[in-house]
Amino acid sequence: MDRYLVFGHPVRHSKSPFIHTLFARQTQQELEYGLAEPAVDEFAQALRTFFDQGGKGCNVTVPFKEQAFTLVERLSPRAKRAGAVNTIKLTDDGVLLGDNTDGAGLVADLKSHGVTLADSRILLLGAGGAARGALAPLLAELPSELVIANRTHTKAQQLAAEFCDLGPVTAQTYEQLAGPFDLVINSTSASLQGELPPLAPALIHTDIAIYDMMYGASDTAFISWAKQHGARQTMDGLGMLVEQAAEAFTVWRGIRPGTKQVLRELKRNLGVI
Repeated sequence: MDRYLVFGHPVRHSKSPFIHTLFARQTQQELEYGLAEPAVDEFAQALRTFFDQGGKGCNVTVPFKEQAFTLVERLSPRAKRAGAVNTIKLTDDGVLLGDNTDGAGLVADLKSHGVTLADSRILLLGAGGAARGALAPLLAELPSELVIANRTHTKAQQLAAEFCDLGPVTAQTYEQLAGPFDLVINSTSASLQGELPPLAPALIHTDIAIYDMMYGASDTAFISWAKQHGARQTMDGLGMLVEQAAEAFTVWRGIRPGTKQVLRELKRNLGVI
């Protein structure tokens, strides 16, 4: 049976085995999917051992995405742009192909919620790996403007300069931000600590769409804050998790699984519904 893994540290909390088991059942694919939590300095050896022992593909999560980028033998265009790899496939000719499905998962989830990206004004909070992975897919949807805001402004400036060839992307300090924005995406990990980006409440209005890449059994701190200030459409990153997994499954198996039922099952598993 074909074997797949998710590498991370920590990774025991991962819902990827649950998701991919449902995808396999739905598409009648014979595979097994497990977890691997090597020490941070043992990832390269663990990755090699997995493929040497017949592994077909894997997902890579924190803190190994940038390291995986350097370990694969071939990169997809979106992985090159992201500077990080979250999906690896052993190709038919024995080459390790690195891909990045995070941005595609984000865009797919936004569209599933009816969010219009074309001609929209988007604010992206954060300038780390999550933001980097999202930029090219977001700009491919032809927004009117994409503004990056980050606590360290120079990082936002560097990221904007790197992606400006793909569309109208600029960097602003939190103090410079002026609305209205159609969509705000929080790519920071602040919600994991129950914290908030320093965003002015005046930027929130009833017609804005709010997206937090983090997720949990209840609203994240950022979503709760946005609702308190009048946002009517708020979304967390659970759908992105499922959509990026579906994209990875397609890379591996050549068949696209449906995501709606799997997302419902995942919410039920987490106690969200």
